[in-house]
Amino acid sequence: MESIDREKFGAFLLQLRKEKGFTQQEVADRLFVSNKAVSKWERGQSLPDISLLTPLAQLLEVSVAELLKGERLTGETLENSEVKDLVNKAVQLSEEERGRRAKKSRFWRKAWVVCAALAALETTALIAGNQLSAVELWDFLLLVEGLTLGFGAYFCFFAKEILPAYYDENKVYVYSDRFFRMNLGMIPINNSNWPHIIKVGRGWLLGTSVLWPPVFWVGRAFLPSMAMLILTLFFCLGFFAPMLWTAWKHR
Repeated sequence: MESIDREKFGAFLLQLRKEKGFTQQEVADRLFVSNKAVSKWERGQSLPDISLLTPLAQLLEVSVAELLKGERLTGETLENSEVKDLVNKAVQLSEEERGRRAKKSRFWRKAWVVCAALAALETTALIAGNQLSAVELWDFLLLVEGLTLGFGAYFCFFAKEILPAYYDENKVYVYSDRFFRMNLGMIPINNSNWPHIIKVGRGWLLGTSVLWPPVFWVGRAFLPSMAMLILTLFFCLGFFAPMLWTAWKHR
């Protein structure tokens, strides 16, 4: 069985979108994805998830079979072998998407392990080379490292890549998963902004865990206690700002 012709799929999708007078952003909003995702589909760089085929076909008023074949099937009756082939292609499409997600998940898990190891080495060297007070050790240094690596571990190992459908069907302002809860104010969380939220969260938290020990070392030498407290709070809670901005931008 040949795989789906991505260029043909993309060209057909572009044709249908223009016929309907939709912009890429309008298609993206209807499917709760980013406009970049729609752009990649039309350029043949990627294919939508199998779960998006039916709503995409309904939006463009064609059948899923027509989408997968990349052409209209006016008056045609598909042979059983063709139907089976299309089903297999749809399944293959789903497997490819799962493979991409698994690859992304492996990358972030490895990144957490590397950053945790670097942060541990830096922290150990800092403690060994300096006489730290209890406040400096527990309230400044280890507090930030514990929070960033702890939250980073959740985002890298346990956070859902795709949210349940009710996040898209309703305005949900709180992400809840077992013990973890996150509220982004009055910005609804859905599958349009969630991938961007967790990407920014992962990058900020892991980057902070590695940057904090040298920043702490410099700040301890030159900043007064109040300034160090403000700096510590920024590194503890600063990741909310880029996540809020990202959630609003891709809402």
